Amino acid sequence: MKKRVFLFSMVAIFMLGVQNIQAKKKISMTKTELLNKIKGGWAAQTIGCTYGGPTEFVYQSRMIPDTVRIEWPEGRMAWYYNSFPGLYDDIYMDLTFVDVFERLGLDAPVDSFATAFANAGYSLWHANQAARVNILNGIMPPLSGDWRYNPHADCIDYQIEADFAGLMSPAMPNQASQFSDKIGHIMNYGNGWYGGVFVGAMYSIAFTTDNIETIVNEALKTIPKRSTFYKCISDVIAWHKMYPKDWKKTWQFVQDKWSEDIGCPNGVNDKLNIDASLNSAYVVIGLLYGEGDFAKTLEISTRCGQDSDCNPATAGGILGTVMGYDKIPEIWMSRCREVENRNFSYIPISLNKVYDMSYRHALKVIARNGGRIDSDKVVINVQRPKPVRLEEGFKDLKFAGSVDGIDFNHSEPIEFDGVGLVIGSWYRGEKPNYVGDIEVIIDGKVVGRVKAPQVYRKRLPEIFCKYDLNRGHHKLQVKLLNPEGGDLHMGRISFYDKK
Repeated sequence: MKKRVFLFSMVAIFMLGVQNIQAKKKISMTKTELLNKIKGGWAAQTIGCTYGGPTEFVYQSRMIPDTVRIEWPEGRMAWYYNSFPGLYDDIYMDLTFVDVFERLGLDAPVDSFATAFANAGYSLWHANQAARVNILNGIMPPLSGDWRYNPHADCIDYQIEADFAGLMSPAMPNQASQFSDKIGHIMNYGNGWYGGVFVGAMYSIAFTTDNIETIVNEALKTIPKRSTFYKCISDVIAWHKMYPKDWKKTWQFVQDKWSEDIGCPNGVNDKLNIDASLNSAYVVIGLLYGEGDFAKTLEISTRCGQDSDCNPATAGGILGTVMGYDKIPEIWMSRCREVENRNFSYIPISLNKVYDMSYRHALKVIARNGGRIDSDKVVINVQRPKPVRLEEGFKDLKFAGSVDGIDFNHSEPIEFDGVGLVIGSWYRGEKPNYVGDIEVIIDGKVVGRVKAPQVYRKRLPEIFCKYDLNRGHHKLQVKLLNPEGGDLHMGRISFYDKK
Protein backbone atom coordinates (compact mmCIF):
# COMPACT_ATOMS: atom_id res chain seq x y z
CA MET A 1 0.00 0.00 0.00
CA LYS A 2 2.80 2.41 0.92
CA LYS A 3 4.54 1.52 -2.35
CA ARG A 4 1.39 2.37 -4.34
CA VAL A 5 1.02 5.68 -2.51
CA PHE A 6 4.66 6.48 -3.16
CA LEU A 7 4.33 5.68 -6.87
CA PHE A 8 1.12 7.70 -7.11
CA SER A 9 2.83 10.64 -5.43
CA MET A 10 5.79 10.41 -7.80
CA VAL A 11 3.48 10.33 -10.83
CA ALA A 12 1.55 13.31 -9.47
CA ILE A 13 4.77 15.26 -8.94
CA PHE A 14 5.93 14.35 -12.44
CA MET A 15 2.61 15.41 -13.98
CA LEU A 16 2.68 18.66 -12.04
CA GLY A 17 6.18 19.25 -13.38
CA VAL A 18 5.00 18.59 -16.92
CA GLN A 19 2.14 21.03 -16.42
CA ASN A 20 4.56 23.65 -15.13
CA ILE A 21 6.84 23.12 -18.14
CA GLN A 22 3.85 23.43 -20.44
CA ALA A 23 2.73 26.56 -18.62
CA LYS A 24 6.13 28.11 -19.19
CA LYS A 25 5.70 27.54 -22.91
CA LYS A 26 2.81 29.97 -23.14
CA ILE A 27 2.70 33.72 -22.76
CA SER A 28 -0.26 36.04 -22.97
CA MET A 29 -0.49 39.73 -23.70
CA THR A 30 -3.18 42.13 -24.72
CA LYS A 31 -3.60 42.90 -28.38
CA THR A 32 -2.61 46.45 -27.57
CA GLU A 33 0.68 45.25 -26.08
CA LEU A 34 1.37 43.05 -29.11
CA LEU A 35 0.76 45.91 -31.53
CA ASN A 36 2.85 48.25 -29.37
CA LYS A 37 5.87 45.96 -29.59
CA ILE A 38 5.50 45.46 -33.34
CA LYS A 39 5.26 49.20 -33.85
CA GLY A 40 8.30 49.69 -31.61
CA GLY A 41 10.34 47.31 -33.73
CA TRP A 42 9.54 49.01 -37.04
CA ALA A 43 9.86 52.58 -35.73
CA ALA A 44 13.15 51.95 -33.92
CA GLN A 45 14.63 50.18 -36.93
CA THR A 46 13.91 53.19 -39.10
CA ILE A 47 15.25 55.57 -36.44
CA GLY A 48 18.48 53.58 -36.12
CA CYS A 49 19.00 53.49 -39.86
CA THR A 50 18.61 57.27 -40.02
CA TYR A 51 20.90 57.89 -37.03
CA GLY A 52 23.77 55.96 -38.59
CA GLY A 53 23.16 57.18 -42.13
CA PRO A 54 25.88 59.88 -42.26
CA THR A 55 28.64 57.40 -41.30
CA GLU A 56 27.68 54.39 -43.43
CA PHE A 57 30.94 52.72 -44.54
CA VAL A 58 32.88 55.92 -43.85
CA TYR A 59 34.76 54.17 -41.02
CA GLN A 60 36.13 50.86 -42.27
CA SER A 61 38.14 48.62 -39.98
CA ARG A 62 38.13 51.37 -37.37
CA MET A 63 35.78 52.72 -34.75
CA ILE A 64 34.16 56.11 -35.09
CA PRO A 65 36.20 58.26 -32.69
CA ASP A 66 34.53 59.90 -29.71
CA THR A 67 35.62 63.24 -31.13
CA VAL A 68 33.23 62.73 -34.05
CA ARG A 69 29.81 63.84 -32.92
CA ILE A 70 26.82 61.96 -34.31
CA GLU A 71 24.04 64.50 -34.72
CA TRP A 72 20.28 63.98 -34.31
CA PRO A 73 18.78 67.30 -35.37
CA GLU A 74 15.14 68.10 -35.89
CA GLY A 75 13.90 67.05 -39.31
CA ARG A 76 16.66 64.45 -39.77
CA MET A 77 14.35 61.67 -40.94
CA ALA A 78 12.30 63.97 -43.17
CA TRP A 79 15.53 65.16 -44.80
CA TYR A 80 16.57 61.60 -45.69
CA TYR A 81 13.08 60.79 -46.97
CA ASN A 82 13.33 63.81 -49.28
CA SER A 83 17.02 63.85 -50.22
CA PHE A 84 18.39 60.34 -49.97
CA PRO A 85 15.56 57.75 -49.85
CA GLY A 86 18.00 54.99 -50.85
CA LEU A 87 19.31 55.03 -47.28
CA TYR A 88 16.30 52.93 -46.33
CA ASP A 89 17.13 49.93 -48.52
CA ASP A 90 17.00 47.65 -45.50
CA ILE A 91 13.46 48.92 -44.75
CA TYR A 92 11.88 48.80 -48.20
CA MET A 93 13.43 45.38 -48.85
CA ASP A 94 11.68 44.23 -45.67
CA LEU A 95 8.46 45.82 -46.87
CA THR A 96 8.66 44.02 -50.22
CA PHE A 97 8.38 40.72 -48.39
CA VAL A 98 5.69 42.02 -46.03
CA ASP A 99 3.69 43.07 -49.09
CA VAL A 100 3.90 39.58 -50.60
CA PHE A 101 2.56 38.07 -47.37
CA GLU A 102 -0.20 40.66 -47.42
CA ARG A 103 -1.24 39.83 -50.98
CA LEU A 104 -0.66 36.08 -51.11
CA GLY A 105 -0.82 34.89 -47.51
CA LEU A 106 1.53 33.04 -45.17
CA ASP A 107 2.11 30.22 -47.66
CA ALA A 108 3.20 32.43 -50.53
CA PRO A 109 5.74 30.48 -52.66
CA VAL A 110 9.36 31.55 -52.64
CA ASP A 111 9.22 32.51 -56.32
CA SER A 112 6.69 35.22 -55.44
CA PHE A 113 9.12 36.87 -53.05
CA ALA A 114 12.00 36.43 -55.49
CA THR A 115 10.26 37.96 -58.48
CA ALA A 116 8.82 40.79 -56.37
CA PHE A 117 12.20 42.07 -55.29
CA ALA A 118 13.97 41.21 -58.58
CA ASN A 119 11.52 43.37 -60.54
CA ALA A 120 11.21 46.21 -58.01
CA GLY A 121 12.31 49.69 -59.04
CA TYR A 122 14.92 50.24 -56.34
CA SER A 123 18.67 49.78 -56.73
CA LEU A 124 20.41 46.87 -55.03
CA TRP A 125 23.98 45.96 -54.17
CA HIS A 126 26.15 42.99 -53.23
CA ALA A 127 24.21 39.75 -52.60
CA ASN A 128 20.88 41.36 -53.43
CA GLN A 129 22.04 42.63 -56.81
CA ALA A 130 23.68 39.31 -57.70
CA ALA A 131 20.49 37.49 -56.69
CA ARG A 132 18.32 39.92 -58.66
CA VAL A 133 20.27 39.33 -61.89
CA ASN A 134 20.42 35.59 -61.25
CA ILE A 135 16.64 35.55 -60.96
CA LEU A 136 16.18 37.72 -64.06
CA ASN A 137 18.39 35.20 -65.88
CA GLY A 138 16.34 32.22 -64.65
CA ILE A 139 18.57 31.13 -61.75
CA MET A 140 15.90 30.88 -59.04
CA PRO A 141 16.17 30.35 -55.25
CA PRO A 142 17.95 28.81 -53.54
CA LEU A 143 20.63 28.85 -56.25
CA SER A 144 20.23 32.62 -56.65
CA GLY A 145 21.82 33.05 -53.22
CA ASP A 146 24.15 30.05 -53.31
CA TRP A 147 27.84 30.97 -52.96
CA ARG A 148 28.72 29.17 -56.17
CA TYR A 149 26.44 31.54 -58.09
CA ASN A 150 26.61 34.54 -55.77
CA PRO A 151 30.07 35.67 -54.59
CA HIS A 152 28.37 37.89 -51.99
CA ALA A 153 26.59 35.01 -50.25
CA ASP A 154 28.19 35.83 -46.88
CA CYS A 155 27.33 39.53 -47.10
CA ILE A 156 24.94 41.33 -44.78
CA ASP A 157 21.98 41.55 -47.18
CA TYR A 158 19.42 39.22 -45.62
CA GLN A 159 20.58 40.14 -42.13
CA ILE A 160 19.32 43.69 -42.65
CA GLU A 161 16.07 42.48 -44.23
CA ALA A 162 15.01 39.79 -41.75
CA ASP A 163 13.23 42.05 -39.24
CA PHE A 164 9.82 41.12 -40.69
CA ALA A 165 10.36 37.42 -39.89
CA GLY A 166 10.74 38.03 -36.15
CA LEU A 167 8.09 40.73 -35.90
CA MET A 168 5.45 38.47 -37.43
CA SER A 169 6.58 35.51 -35.26
CA PRO A 170 6.33 36.81 -31.67
CA ALA A 171 7.88 34.34 -29.20
CA MET A 172 8.24 31.80 -32.05
CA PRO A 173 11.88 31.91 -33.18
CA ASN A 174 11.64 28.60 -35.03
CA GLN A 175 8.75 29.93 -37.08
CA ALA A 176 10.87 32.99 -37.85
CA SER A 177 13.63 30.63 -38.99
CA GLN A 178 11.19 28.89 -41.34
CA PHE A 179 10.36 32.20 -42.98
CA SER A 180 14.08 32.95 -43.17
CA ASP A 181 14.84 29.59 -44.74
CA LYS A 182 12.48 30.39 -47.59
CA ILE A 183 13.29 34.06 -48.14
CA GLY A 184 16.87 34.35 -46.88
CA HIS A 185 18.15 31.87 -49.44
CA ILE A 186 16.94 34.11 -52.25
CA MET A 187 20.07 36.21 -51.79
CA ASN A 188 22.31 34.54 -49.19
CA TYR A 189 23.82 31.27 -48.02
CA GLY A 190 25.81 30.11 -45.00
CA ASN A 191 26.92 32.96 -42.75
CA GLY A 192 24.97 35.48 -44.80
CA TRP A 193 21.80 33.47 -44.19
CA TYR A 194 22.66 32.90 -40.52
CA GLY A 195 22.81 36.66 -40.00
CA GLY A 196 19.13 36.89 -40.91
CA VAL A 197 18.15 33.80 -38.93
CA PHE A 198 19.87 35.25 -35.86
CA VAL A 199 18.27 38.68 -36.26
CA GLY A 200 14.82 37.19 -36.82
CA ALA A 201 15.21 35.09 -33.69
CA MET A 202 16.29 38.08 -31.59
CA TYR A 203 13.21 40.03 -32.67
CA SER A 204 11.00 37.03 -31.90
CA ILE A 205 12.46 36.47 -28.44
CA ALA A 206 12.27 40.21 -27.70
CA PHE A 207 8.51 39.72 -27.23
CA THR A 208 9.16 37.46 -24.24
CA THR A 209 11.74 39.25 -22.07
CA ASP A 210 13.46 42.57 -21.45
CA ASN A 211 16.76 40.87 -20.57
CA ILE A 212 19.10 41.67 -23.46
CA GLU A 213 21.61 38.95 -22.59
CA THR A 214 18.83 36.37 -22.64
CA ILE A 215 17.64 37.58 -26.04
CA VAL A 216 21.12 37.30 -27.55
CA ASN A 217 21.95 33.95 -25.97
CA GLU A 218 18.61 32.33 -26.80
CA ALA A 219 18.65 33.59 -30.38
CA LEU A 220 22.14 32.18 -30.89
CA LYS A 221 20.67 28.72 -30.26
CA THR A 222 19.11 28.93 -33.73
CA ILE A 223 22.62 28.88 -35.27
CA PRO A 224 24.65 25.62 -35.63
CA LYS A 225 27.53 25.55 -33.17
CA ARG A 226 29.98 24.36 -35.81
CA SER A 227 29.47 27.47 -37.94
CA THR A 228 31.95 30.34 -37.87
CA PHE A 229 28.99 32.69 -37.35
CA TYR A 230 28.14 30.96 -34.07
CA LYS A 231 31.77 31.05 -32.96
CA CYS A 232 32.08 34.76 -33.73
CA ILE A 233 28.98 35.75 -31.76
CA SER A 234 29.93 33.39 -28.91
CA ASP A 235 33.24 35.21 -28.66
CA VAL A 236 31.46 38.57 -28.38
CA ILE A 237 29.28 37.22 -25.57
CA ALA A 238 32.34 35.85 -23.74
CA TRP A 239 34.34 39.05 -24.16
CA HIS A 240 31.41 41.07 -22.87
CA LYS A 241 31.41 38.96 -19.72
CA MET A 242 35.16 39.53 -19.32
CA TYR A 243 35.03 43.28 -20.00
CA PRO A 244 31.44 44.35 -19.27
CA LYS A 245 32.27 48.07 -19.19
CA ASP A 246 34.67 48.32 -22.14
CA TRP A 247 32.98 47.80 -25.50
CA LYS A 248 36.03 49.12 -27.33
CA LYS A 249 38.17 46.28 -26.01
CA THR A 250 35.64 43.76 -27.31
CA TRP A 251 35.54 45.61 -30.64
CA GLN A 252 39.31 45.25 -30.93
CA PHE A 253 39.15 41.52 -30.17
CA VAL A 254 36.54 41.14 -32.91
CA GLN A 255 38.71 43.13 -35.32
CA ASP A 256 41.77 41.03 -34.56
CA LYS A 257 40.05 37.65 -34.89
CA TRP A 258 37.03 38.00 -37.16
CA SER A 259 37.62 40.87 -39.61
CA GLU A 260 38.90 38.82 -42.57
CA ASP A 261 36.29 38.78 -45.34
CA ILE A 262 36.83 35.83 -47.67
CA GLY A 263 33.68 35.98 -49.78
CA CYS A 264 32.74 39.50 -50.85
CA PRO A 265 34.89 40.49 -53.87
CA ASN A 266 34.76 44.12 -52.71
CA GLY A 267 35.91 43.31 -49.19
CA VAL A 268 38.44 40.51 -49.62
CA ASN A 269 41.90 41.77 -48.69
CA ASP A 270 40.42 45.21 -48.08
CA LYS A 271 39.34 47.44 -45.18
CA LEU A 272 35.71 47.25 -46.30
CA ASN A 273 33.83 44.47 -44.55
CA ILE A 274 30.17 43.85 -45.25
CA ASP A 275 30.29 40.27 -43.95
CA ALA A 276 27.26 39.23 -41.90
CA SER A 277 29.29 37.72 -39.06
CA LEU A 278 31.32 40.85 -38.36
CA ASN A 279 28.38 43.22 -38.62
CA SER A 280 26.20 40.95 -36.47
CA ALA A 281 29.00 41.13 -33.91
CA TYR A 282 28.64 44.91 -33.96
CA VAL A 283 24.88 44.59 -33.44
CA VAL A 284 25.48 42.38 -30.42
CA ILE A 285 28.12 44.75 -29.04
CA GLY A 286 25.57 47.55 -29.27
CA LEU A 287 22.86 45.50 -27.58
CA LEU A 288 24.96 44.09 -24.74
CA TYR A 289 26.91 47.22 -23.90
CA GLY A 290 23.88 49.42 -24.49
CA GLU A 291 22.30 47.78 -21.44
CA GLY A 292 18.75 48.54 -22.54
CA ASP A 293 19.38 52.26 -22.99
CA PHE A 294 18.07 53.30 -26.41
CA ALA A 295 20.51 56.14 -27.12
CA LYS A 296 23.51 54.19 -25.84
CA THR A 297 22.59 51.13 -27.91
CA LEU A 298 22.34 53.16 -31.11
CA GLU A 299 25.56 55.05 -30.45
CA ILE A 300 27.71 52.00 -29.71
CA SER A 301 26.42 49.94 -32.64
CA THR A 302 27.02 52.95 -34.91
CA ARG A 303 30.50 53.70 -33.58
CA CYS A 304 31.61 50.15 -34.38
CA GLY A 305 31.80 51.36 -38.00
CA GLN A 306 31.44 49.50 -41.32
CA ASP A 307 27.69 49.20 -42.11
CA SER A 308 26.95 51.80 -39.47
CA ASP A 309 23.39 52.56 -40.53
CA CYS A 310 22.14 48.99 -40.80
CA ASN A 311 23.71 47.84 -37.53
CA PRO A 312 22.02 50.46 -35.31
CA ALA A 313 18.84 49.84 -37.29
CA THR A 314 18.94 46.16 -36.28
CA ALA A 315 20.00 46.79 -32.68
CA GLY A 316 17.47 49.60 -32.33
CA GLY A 317 14.67 47.54 -33.82
CA ILE A 318 15.25 44.67 -31.41
CA LEU A 319 15.40 47.02 -28.42
CA GLY A 320 12.35 48.88 -29.73
CA THR A 321 10.46 45.58 -29.73
CA VAL A 322 11.47 45.01 -26.12
CA MET A 323 10.46 48.51 -25.04
CA GLY A 324 7.41 48.97 -27.20
CA TYR A 325 6.51 52.00 -29.28
CA ASP A 326 5.19 53.98 -26.31
CA LYS A 327 8.46 53.71 -24.38
CA ILE A 328 10.84 54.93 -27.09
CA PRO A 329 12.10 58.32 -25.84
CA GLU A 330 10.39 61.35 -27.33
CA ILE A 331 13.59 62.86 -28.71
CA TRP A 332 13.70 59.92 -31.14
CA MET A 333 9.98 59.57 -31.81
CA SER A 334 9.46 63.27 -32.58
CA ARG A 335 11.62 62.87 -35.73
CA CYS A 336 9.89 59.62 -36.61
CA ARG A 337 6.36 60.99 -36.41
CA GLU A 338 7.23 63.49 -39.12
CA VAL A 339 7.43 60.66 -41.66
CA GLU A 340 5.26 57.86 -40.27
CA ASN A 341 2.46 58.50 -42.72
CA ARG A 342 4.74 58.88 -45.75
CA ASN A 343 5.34 55.95 -48.06
CA PHE A 344 8.91 54.80 -48.44
CA SER A 345 10.32 55.34 -51.90
CA TYR A 346 9.76 52.56 -54.42
CA ILE A 347 6.96 50.90 -52.45
CA PRO A 348 3.52 52.28 -51.46
CA ILE A 349 3.86 51.39 -47.77
CA SER A 350 4.44 53.75 -44.86
CA LEU A 351 5.39 52.98 -41.28
CA ASN A 352 1.77 53.43 -40.23
CA LYS A 353 0.69 50.91 -42.85
CA VAL A 354 3.31 48.31 -41.97
CA TYR A 355 2.47 48.54 -38.27
CA ASP A 356 -1.00 47.20 -39.07
CA MET A 357 0.17 44.74 -41.73
CA SER A 358 2.73 43.08 -39.44
CA TYR A 359 0.19 42.99 -36.61
CA ARG A 360 -2.33 41.15 -38.78
CA HIS A 361 0.34 38.74 -39.98
CA ALA A 362 1.45 38.08 -36.40
CA LEU A 363 -2.12 37.19 -35.38
CA LYS A 364 -2.30 34.67 -38.23
CA VAL A 365 1.07 33.15 -37.30
CA ILE A 366 0.05 32.90 -33.63
CA ALA A 367 -3.15 31.08 -34.56
CA ARG A 368 -1.37 28.77 -37.00
CA ASN A 369 1.06 27.73 -34.26
CA GLY A 370 -1.68 26.74 -31.82
CA GLY A 371 -2.08 30.05 -30.02
CA ARG A 372 -5.38 31.61 -29.03
CA ILE A 373 -6.82 34.91 -30.19
CA ASP A 374 -9.40 36.37 -27.81
CA SER A 375 -11.28 39.63 -28.11
CA ASP A 376 -8.70 41.60 -26.17
CA LYS A 377 -5.65 39.37 -25.77
CA VAL A 378 -3.52 36.69 -27.39
CA VAL A 379 -2.03 33.53 -25.91
CA ILE A 380 1.14 32.43 -27.70
CA ASN A 381 2.84 29.03 -27.67
CA VAL A 382 6.45 29.95 -26.95
CA GLN A 383 9.02 28.03 -28.96
CA ARG A 384 12.37 26.88 -27.67
CA PRO A 385 15.00 27.91 -30.23
CA LYS A 386 16.33 25.10 -32.39
CA PRO A 387 19.39 25.29 -34.65
CA VAL A 388 18.86 25.46 -38.38
CA ARG A 389 20.93 23.23 -40.65
CA LEU A 390 24.66 23.64 -41.08
CA GLU A 391 25.85 25.16 -44.34
CA GLU A 392 29.12 26.86 -45.16
CA GLY A 393 30.08 28.82 -48.24
CA PHE A 394 33.66 29.39 -49.39
CA LYS A 395 34.71 26.47 -47.19
CA ASP A 396 38.46 26.10 -46.72
CA LEU A 397 39.19 28.85 -49.25
CA LYS A 398 41.78 31.56 -48.79
CA PHE A 399 42.61 34.68 -50.76
CA ALA A 400 45.55 33.95 -53.04
CA GLY A 401 46.23 37.30 -54.66
CA SER A 402 44.77 39.56 -57.32
CA VAL A 403 45.58 41.51 -60.45
CA ASP A 404 44.26 44.89 -61.59
CA GLY A 405 44.36 46.92 -64.76
CA ILE A 406 44.07 44.09 -67.26
CA ASP A 407 41.63 44.77 -70.05
CA PHE A 408 39.63 42.36 -72.15
CA ASN A 409 41.28 40.50 -75.02
CA HIS A 410 44.70 40.74 -73.36
CA SER A 411 47.35 39.15 -75.52
CA GLU A 412 49.00 36.98 -72.88
CA PRO A 413 47.10 34.60 -70.57
CA ILE A 414 46.87 35.54 -66.89
CA GLU A 415 48.62 32.82 -64.90
CA PHE A 416 47.64 31.91 -61.37
CA ASP A 417 47.81 29.08 -58.83
CA GLY A 418 44.75 27.94 -56.93
CA VAL A 419 41.24 26.57 -57.20
CA GLY A 420 39.11 29.56 -58.12
CA LEU A 421 38.70 33.15 -59.15
CA VAL A 422 36.28 36.08 -59.30
CA ILE A 423 36.43 38.51 -62.21
CA GLY A 424 35.24 41.96 -61.23
CA SER A 425 33.71 44.56 -63.52
CA TRP A 426 33.38 48.30 -63.86
CA TYR A 427 31.75 50.58 -66.37
CA ARG A 428 32.11 54.09 -67.73
CA GLY A 429 28.62 55.42 -68.22
CA GLU A 430 25.71 53.36 -69.49
CA LYS A 431 24.61 52.45 -72.99
CA PRO A 432 21.11 51.01 -72.50
CA ASN A 433 21.16 48.83 -75.61
CA TYR A 434 24.67 47.43 -75.24
CA VAL A 435 25.17 43.96 -73.79
CA GLY A 436 28.71 42.74 -73.50
CA ASP A 437 29.28 39.20 -74.76
CA ILE A 438 32.12 37.79 -72.66
CA GLU A 439 33.90 34.45 -72.94
CA VAL A 440 35.97 33.09 -70.06
CA ILE A 441 38.66 30.58 -70.97
CA ILE A 442 40.73 28.64 -68.43
CA ASP A 443 43.51 26.31 -69.57
CA GLY A 444 42.30 26.52 -73.13
CA LYS A 445 38.69 25.55 -72.36
CA VAL A 446 35.66 27.83 -72.37
CA VAL A 447 34.25 27.67 -68.83
CA GLY A 448 31.77 30.53 -69.05
CA ARG A 449 29.83 32.68 -71.50
CA VAL A 450 28.47 35.82 -69.88
CA LYS A 451 25.99 38.42 -71.10
CA ALA A 452 26.84 41.72 -69.39
CA PRO A 453 24.29 44.51 -69.91
CA GLN A 454 25.59 47.99 -69.22
CA VAL A 455 22.33 48.96 -67.52
CA TYR A 456 23.23 48.57 -63.84
CA ARG A 457 20.10 46.88 -62.52
CA LYS A 458 20.45 44.11 -65.13
CA ARG A 459 24.10 43.26 -64.63
CA LEU A 460 25.92 41.14 -62.10
CA PRO A 461 28.24 42.87 -59.64
CA GLU A 462 31.02 40.64 -60.97
CA ILE A 463 31.52 39.25 -64.46
CA PHE A 464 32.28 35.67 -63.45
CA CYS A 465 33.10 33.42 -60.50
CA LYS A 466 34.32 29.86 -60.19
CA TYR A 467 35.61 28.13 -57.07
CA ASP A 468 35.95 24.45 -58.06
CA LEU A 469 38.98 24.23 -60.32
CA ASN A 470 41.47 21.45 -59.80
CA ARG A 471 44.14 22.78 -57.52
CA GLY A 472 47.21 23.79 -59.47
CA HIS A 473 48.59 26.21 -62.04
CA HIS A 474 46.11 27.78 -64.48
CA LYS A 475 46.00 30.17 -67.42
CA LEU A 476 43.10 32.61 -67.81
CA GLN A 477 41.86 34.50 -70.84
CA VAL A 478 38.83 36.79 -70.90
CA LYS A 479 37.48 37.79 -74.31
CA LEU A 480 35.00 40.52 -75.10
CA LEU A 481 33.44 39.22 -78.30
CA ASN A 482 31.59 42.43 -79.22
CA PRO A 483 33.89 45.29 -78.18
CA GLU A 484 32.03 48.00 -80.09
CA GLY A 485 30.43 49.13 -76.83
CA GLY A 486 33.78 50.49 -75.80
CA ASP A 487 32.98 51.30 -72.17
CA LEU A 488 33.01 47.87 -70.59
CA HIS A 489 36.14 46.99 -68.62
CA MET A 490 37.40 44.30 -66.30
CA GLY A 491 37.91 45.17 -62.68
CA ARG A 492 40.07 43.38 -60.17
CA ILE A 493 40.52 39.65 -60.61
CA SER A 494 40.83 37.84 -57.27
CA PHE A 495 42.22 34.34 -56.95
CA TYR A 496 41.45 31.69 -54.33
CA ASP A 497 43.28 28.63 -53.10
CA LYS A 498 42.67 25.98 -50.47
CA LYS A 499 43.82 26.73 -46.93
